[in-house]
Amino acid sequence: MKKILISLIIFFIGYLCIQAQSIIRIGIIGLDTSHSAAFTKLLNDADANDDYVKRYEIVAAYPYGTKNIESATSRIPGYIGEVQKYGVKITSSIEELLGMVDCVLLETNDGNLHLEQAAEVFKSGKKIYIDKPLGATLGQAIAIYKLAEKYGINFFSSSAVRFSVQNVRIRNGEYGEVLGADCYSPHHHEKTHPDFGYYGIHGIEELFTIMGTGCKSVSRMNTATSDVVVGKWDHDRIGTFRAITRGPNIYGGTVFTPKGAIPSGGYTGYKVLLNEILKFFDTGGLTCKVPCLSYPKIL
Repeated sequence: MKKILISLIIFFIGYLCIQAQSIIRIGIIGLDTSHSAAFTKLLNDADANDDYVKRYEIVAAYPYGTKNIESATSRIPGYIGEVQKYGVKITSSIEELLGMVDCVLLETNDGNLHLEQAAEVFKSGKKIYIDKPLGATLGQAIAIYKLAEKYGINFFSSSAVRFSVQNVRIRNGEYGEVLGADCYSPHHHEKTHPDFGYYGIHGIEELFTIMGTGCKSVSRMNTATSDVVVGKWDHDRIGTFRAITRGPNIYGGTVFTPKGAIPSGGYTGYKVLLNEILKFFDTGGLTCKVPCLSYPKIL
């Protein structure tokens, strides 16, 4: 009887160890954006019923973070408190965080810091998702891709609007050929980031998700309330992006097909993006059947 009891205890301990090892640990860099708190709630909420999500847990966070965008720095103390409610340990450095996790969400609000912070993760060999903006400038974005290539690391960067159910359906051809599209999103100018890179990138990414690559030329008109960019794509298609600089924070658009006009997906929450991040951490792949704006070869 005693041997049976000992065997059961050993089996139970072994089972617990296997269960503990099956959890994939995620770390967050940057608690200066609402995205960090939203992802933590979705992943660590004890009431979540998503089996896919239950395989992952955010276990640590390095909170910093921009020093130059006041609207972001002021939120760091509050977001530290929010993620700690879900059992997340706050680390004193990225190096400390990397020693505790398997994958990384780089959420720092300021794209100027992404190259430096991503470099530490690339060197560690861990998978990483880099939130928008990929970099504050085109040069920084290209440098990130070159560095990832040097270390043999796959990553992707995306707005949540790319993966709204409707946009994925459009991109995957469920409504037929896309003849053109008009998309819009808020645009809050940030002096540390040129042009649309900081926030207008949402609507631009929706437009490119729908239209695909192949934009040949652009023209632009702006006023005090909006900024409109018109792009000419291959096959004589036209796509427009309206940056809403004054007015409601709304996302969306209209897509033109041979069968008529249909609405685009707009913003539908962070869950659709989180699903893609977890899929990427698992497989290195994304939902879009037609290649999305990821993993470009930089020569």
